[in-house]
Amino acid sequence: MISAETEVKINRLESIVEQIGEAVLSTTETIERLAERLESLSIQVEAQGHQVQQQAYQVIALCDTVQTLAESHYDSLQKLNQLTQTVDRFISLIQELDD
Repeated sequence: MISAETEVKINRLESIVEQIGEAVLSTTETIERLAERLESLSIQVEAQGHQVQQQAYQVIALCDTVQTLAESHYDSLQKLNQLTQTVDRFISLIQELDD
């Protein structure tokens, strides 16, 4: 037969083992929830990375378009200056003819 003192010790050990088991289960559940949250965050970060990459491509395309527009504007200004000079010469010639 087991003595009463030994039985109390066994009961205590059983209780301690049960508490350790519960703590391990609780820790495992917590780690699983954290892993799910991390996976969700990882998916969100990846999606945002793709969005940022697409926006970068759009910014580059916009910069190219603005540069093309600026070059076109410069060419137009050059032609307008030439046209203005030509008109000024015609006006001068007409005025000289009138005098």
